Amino acid sequence: MELNQKINSLLSLGQLFKSLVDNDVNGLNQIQQEHLEKGRALIETVRHENAWFTADSVEQAFAAWGEALVEPKLSQWLKAYAEAKESKAVGVIMAGNIPLVGLHDALCVLLSGHRLHAKLSSKDASLMAFVLSVLQSLESEWKDKIKVSERLNEIDCLVATGSDNSARYFEYYFKDIQKIIRKNRTSLAILDGSESADDLKGLASDVFTHFGLGCRNVTKLYLTKDFDKDRLFEAFYAYRHYAEHNAYANNYDYNKAVYLLNKIDLLENGFLLLKEDEALQSPVGVLFYEQYEDQQELLKKLEEQADQIQCIVSKKEQHIPFGKAQQPELWDYADGVDTMAFLSEL
Repeated sequence: MELNQKINSLLSLGQLFKSLVDNDVNGLNQIQQEHLEKGRALIETVRHENAWFTADSVEQAFAAWGEALVEPKLSQWLKAYAEAKESKAVGVIMAGNIPLVGLHDALCVLLSGHRLHAKLSSKDASLMAFVLSVLQSLESEWKDKIKVSERLNEIDCLVATGSDNSARYFEYYFKDIQKIIRKNRTSLAILDGSESADDLKGLASDVFTHFGLGCRNVTKLYLTKDFDKDRLFEAFYAYRHYAEHNAYANNYDYNKAVYLLNKIDLLENGFLLLKEDEALQSPVGVLFYEQYEDQQELLKKLEEQADQIQCIVSKKEQHIPFGKAQQPELWDYADGVDTMAFLSEL
């Protein structure tokens, strides 16, 4: 398939995503319009399958993909790769922690010229099935290259995302084929006290988008000892409505009860528990923090934990800017492993 053909198909998908969020049908072709109503219905109903997939969360995912699938970004991404010399069956075991989290892997398989065998997560089955059907409609060459499979018995290689436990199973079960297997990771933020109100507003998005369930969500803060934590709660206040979400509130209440029973010191505001803890990954409704004195020493410490960290948010140029953790570019690969290069070279 020619590069322009690939790009045009994805431009159409991105345009559909934008229309689903903006309710603007101008410029949509017949195929896009045929999928529009189903997409709109899913935004409102998918929460009945997965309580975490609220309309806001699904629209945030659609909006992020709409911003990603534009011509300059697609051209920049795809120009670095050629199609694989031989089309192979690539199994993709998808996660379902946030909406459409498996879409990037699916696109990598198709764009590199392979056949996609997708094992959908039960937590994100409807949305992913919808988008895969759109892809089949937009590009005839992909119609026979997309297969949703419950069992991946006839694949040549694998891309899988899961927990540390499931990763061990994947390593054993698929030991005879080439593979990328991703484990648990999380993200963190380093603050030095010079952050503006807008920076902290962005941090709130990094913490709370998709209820903090993504590997790119910030679950741990590193603060200077004199950092004013009231500034955090001021920025976080915009997400107070999370206290009305049953699943989130249940997690918050449970964790609060456990910590209080164990007489653990907490800071809290009715919807978030701020707890001093050395661990990187905090549970839902909780944000861990740790104080530091020397940032260079901290960075050395974090290098030793690099296999547990998806991204670091801070004002430093080498890190992710505040508010951008959940807006990765197409070339920002999970775990730093270039999926397109792996697939193109098979």
